[in-house]
Amino acid sequence: MKIANIDLGPRPVMLAPMEDVTDRSFRLICREQGASMVYTEFVSADALIRDIPATVRKLSIDPGERPTAIQIYGREVEPMVEAARIVEQAGPDLIDINFGCPVKKVAGKGAGAGMLRDIPKMLEITRAVVNAVKLPVTVKTRLGWDHNSKIIVELAEQLQDCGISALTVHGRTRSQMYTGSADWEMIARVKENPRLTIPLIGNGDITTPEAACEAFDRYGVDGVMVGRASIGAPWIFRDIRQALHADMGAPLTVAERFDLLRRQIRESVDLIDEYRGILHIRRHLAASPLFKGISHFRDTRIRMLRASTLDELMEVLSQVQELIDNQ
Repeated sequence: MKIANIDLGPRPVMLAPMEDVTDRSFRLICREQGASMVYTEFVSADALIRDIPATVRKLSIDPGERPTAIQIYGREVEPMVEAARIVEQAGPDLIDINFGCPVKKVAGKGAGAGMLRDIPKMLEITRAVVNAVKLPVTVKTRLGWDHNSKIIVELAEQLQDCGISALTVHGRTRSQMYTGSADWEMIARVKENPRLTIPLIGNGDITTPEAACEAFDRYGVDGVMVGRASIGAPWIFRDIRQALHADMGAPLTVAERFDLLRRQIRESVDLIDEYRGILHIRRHLAASPLFKGISHFRDTRIRMLRASTLDELMEVLSQVQELIDNQ
């Protein structure tokens, strides 16, 4: 699959953009584990224009993580155009427009999935951003605002006409948020449209290698995107790629998975500071499947998620690893 001149190879698997998750360290680890391309956290156009330091930091890309997409969101044309030009100077491989984020603080203000209630404005923003930069521009969106407005088949054509180079579709409506099951039959309908010629990336419920294989074999997408299933488990890309291409070797051992989590913790602390770095990494620790099924784990889990220093957290992790080894 190619996005403009970016060759991602056959059946690529990408890391979805996720706020407070897909920082530079995590993106690099996911690439090392087999992700074909990675996406930054959401970048607010308004905050970028105001030069907010926390937003500007999101533009930092490690050479080892490429190809990388920087994703922007906003609700007005001019700020989105200005933000796209700023992002272009940061040197990503492509710019992605977020028309899919369902959370209230984004969609409720008309940005992200909120744009699904104003398609003319969505298309105006897309066309303006495409024309403002030389980089490839892609879009990520949802099936529609709610069950009664699943407009994605027609919308995909309209976005293609604006000049985007690829489209990612999350198989839920905004009203669904992240509940229920992703509608891959609807994603397949988008792909089956003979007038759609750009690559289509499917997103939603890709939590296992089997689900990724089904997305390609049954629903015919050009690529898949993994989101929440990667939190605390970057090795999911290795497992999926092995199922698709048999080129990643044996699954990581438990010890190797613990080593990856320790690396994430250290790099999170180095990137920010000890206090905020540990707060940031707690989401990965809380979600990691590495800790599922451990007997009498409740008290240890609480200590792990309440640890406030690097030494304390590393000590707890060593104890957890010993628990697993002794089971």
